[in-house]
Amino acid sequence: MFKYKLSIKEKIGYALGDGAANIAWRGVATFLFIFYTDVFGLDPATVGVLFLVARFSDGISDVLMGILGDRTKSKYGKFRPWILWTAIPLGISLSLLFTSPDFNSTGKIIYAYVTYILFTLIYTANNIPYGALMAVMTGDDKERTSLGSYRMVGAFGGGMLVQGVLLFLVAYFGNINPDIKVDKLDFQKFKVEVSANSDIENANIKTDDGIAMFYWDNETAENNEPTHNKSFSLKADETYSFIVVGEENLNATNISIIDQKQGYSKSIYVLSIFLIVFMLITFYTTKERVLPPVNQESNLGKDLRQLITNKPWLILLVIGLLFNVYNSIKQGIVVIYFTHYLGNQLLAASFLVGLMLASVAGAMLTASLGNKFGKRNLFIYALLLSGFFNALLVFCGPNNLGAIFSIGIISEFFAAIFPTLFFVMLGDAADYSEFVNKRRATGLIYSAGSFATKFGGGIAGAIIGFVLAAYNYNGQDAVSINGALPGIVILMSWMPAIVTLIAAGLMLFYPLKQKKLDEITIELNRRRNS
Repeated sequence: MFKYKLSIKEKIGYALGDGAANIAWRGVATFLFIFYTDVFGLDPATVGVLFLVARFSDGISDVLMGILGDRTKSKYGKFRPWILWTAIPLGISLSLLFTSPDFNSTGKIIYAYVTYILFTLIYTANNIPYGALMAVMTGDDKERTSLGSYRMVGAFGGGMLVQGVLLFLVAYFGNINPDIKVDKLDFQKFKVEVSANSDIENANIKTDDGIAMFYWDNETAENNEPTHNKSFSLKADETYSFIVVGEENLNATNISIIDQKQGYSKSIYVLSIFLIVFMLITFYTTKERVLPPVNQESNLGKDLRQLITNKPWLILLVIGLLFNVYNSIKQGIVVIYFTHYLGNQLLAASFLVGLMLASVAGAMLTASLGNKFGKRNLFIYALLLSGFFNALLVFCGPNNLGAIFSIGIISEFFAAIFPTLFFVMLGDAADYSEFVNKRRATGLIYSAGSFATKFGGGIAGAIIGFVLAAYNYNGQDAVSINGALPGIVILMSWMPAIVTLIAAGLMLFYPLKQKKLDEITIELNRRRNS
């Protein structure tokens, strides 16, 4: 059973689990920062500290969950039952993150800390067993590479679902019907006045096709640059006036005003249902087959000592941390970049879908590329190429949409190889530990994956928060947004790319080349059959 070949059905079932996880993870990584700052009203530095503190403390729970998973005994196995037990709680905790209670500033901060830490704990209890499940479904490292490709296709599919449709769902569920008056001033130039009978803390106005440009009908307004949409706080029974240019035959039915608070909450509620269903499918379609050696005794001290002397694992821990900092900075800034630098938030959805399609292609090709170049060498090439192309975004202006899309898609193709290889290589590290020590602690090994993912995201969130705070960014103030544009461009381009150079240098010291992996697989197969 150690070299068991998996069916397509089981691979797809396993992949749906990462699709579910990425509805949560990419939803949080891509949209939570802008939700906290632009909708919930938190300061960016406060959000950055929140991300860092919560993710660092979560590292402890990652290790504990790995230990607990290895010691779980049930009729379903060691890791599968955790997927069943946490599916519904994970969906609920995700929904709570994007719920906006009417608290004062202190209450909002407390609510953000409580719900965010709750989410990370439940995500840990779900995702570490899910990741470890890969290593015990089959012991064939090449079959695991194939399973890893399926997994990443599922992950990017889930990411595509949340990143591609969330903003459109926000527009649908957040749509309100205020009083709108449109007066034509000139060819493709109109004066638009809006009012409502209730307060909307964070309203966003745009035309349905997103082509027209808005600016305030106020000559004294500072930095009143025309953009495809405007965010503002709408007070009941007050009139707000805009000049709109760039479209013909504009009328009130062509203009929408979105309540972003309501839109985000209801959209995430819907996506959380998909998350729960996908997780349950994973539980019911997978099976654990690779067990620890029959004579292995439970010894936590020995497991921990062997873990910190496992050189492949130690290198992967830092590599995972670094590439997750890289990916999380990119994901965390992209909606802010499109909203405020390019002036077209909904265009971010098309960009993110393009990235997801490139990610699927990258994940699907990883197995064959890994067989050709070796996993270690492929990882290095992917790091360097992704970082290089991402850095080129610094040369793109707001009108260079073709270049922005092309550079982003090429960079993301190579970035998709990182997680695909990483989780496969953690399985290799578990095999290496059993090969050397005749003991296996799969859950503990895979805790590195969850720790690196979450703490890397925390560091990225802190970097974004501190950089934006240094540029005095305030998501609810147009003047401060305009002054922070250079910082937004830096975060979108060369700052994350520096991280890939460091990671590529460290990867040179990774010891498990393909020849060694083949030796390990043959020996472990011999032991299992003896």
